[in-house]
Amino acid sequence: MSSLNPRPSRRNPQLSLRSRWRLWLLRWLLRPLLAMVLRGGPRRLASAQLKVAARGAHRLDSISCGYDYFGEDGTVVPGHFIGRPFDESGEPVLLWLHGGAFVLPAMPEGHLAFAGRVCESLSGSAFLPDYRLAPAHPFPAGLDDCEAAYRLLLDAGISARRIILGGESAGGNLVAALLQRLARKGLPMPGCAIAVSPALDLSRLHGTPSRSLHAGRDAMLPATSLTHALEGYLNGGDASDPEVSPLLGDLSGLPPTFIVASEVEFLRDDSVHFARRLTQAGVPNELMLWTDLPHAFPLLEDWFPEARQAREDIAAFIHEQLGEERNTDSNVGSNAREKYS
Repeated sequence: MSSLNPRPSRRNPQLSLRSRWRLWLLRWLLRPLLAMVLRGGPRRLASAQLKVAARGAHRLDSISCGYDYFGEDGTVVPGHFIGRPFDESGEPVLLWLHGGAFVLPAMPEGHLAFAGRVCESLSGSAFLPDYRLAPAHPFPAGLDDCEAAYRLLLDAGISARRIILGGESAGGNLVAALLQRLARKGLPMPGCAIAVSPALDLSRLHGTPSRSLHAGRDAMLPATSLTHALEGYLNGGDASDPEVSPLLGDLSGLPPTFIVASEVEFLRDDSVHFARRLTQAGVPNELMLWTDLPHAFPLLEDWFPEARQAREDIAAFIHEQLGEERNTDSNVGSNAREKYS
């Protein structure tokens, strides 16, 4: 595909019976559970946050993967790390902004598993900032923390060209918003960006066709219940602010971007229009749409083995942008493979 071609590529995997059964479980068990959490009060949400953060946390027991506080002089950002992301080694660093409707933390067995596998391919490190969550900390607290994490990497001597900025769902929103903020402030851009099932227009629930067509078809996202999370995130603010709805902002000057989404998810058209607007702004981009698989499926490889190809597509794009050959022989990669395979 041409780097400025807005037409998406499509993958049509043949799902195993096990994967189809798991899709059924997502639709009839996980989606109602997520809806209940989003509609619940502070106590229910706090309980959900603790349970999500505990999923797979027992795996964070090696020196190459853990949780720490980085920075000093009043700018400290906590988060999960893989390898040594703040060491000036010249290795690529994946800065991944996790999703969770702005109200849920990173899930180790999902987010760290994905980041670990990408690090294996890159022979690099990763940092997943534990940005502040709504409703206790509404916009722009989370975005401010993500900017602080990016600045910490620069201050540590990491070349912007060696940073890969990525995120899924609400994290994809933060990726696009952060890139526009970096451009406005004149900060160096990362080498490339990855957006997985990003939520990019929060100013209207209905909007593009996929919002209506797939509201009941999406196997994971409870569309109407998302308004509760959005209210907590905005706290009375304007949803048309480009830092809240990045599709409404200036996309010129952004780095090459790879976008992945499902054909049958509620947020599909956010990705489609993101690719078109990036193309109009002269930003090289690739859009890959997959059939059948759910929202943010590249992070669900343990549930859906077919998603491995999406993760490999992401890694291939990163390698292309960094201008290097694939290498999976690093120590970080070995540790990640042992812990997350």
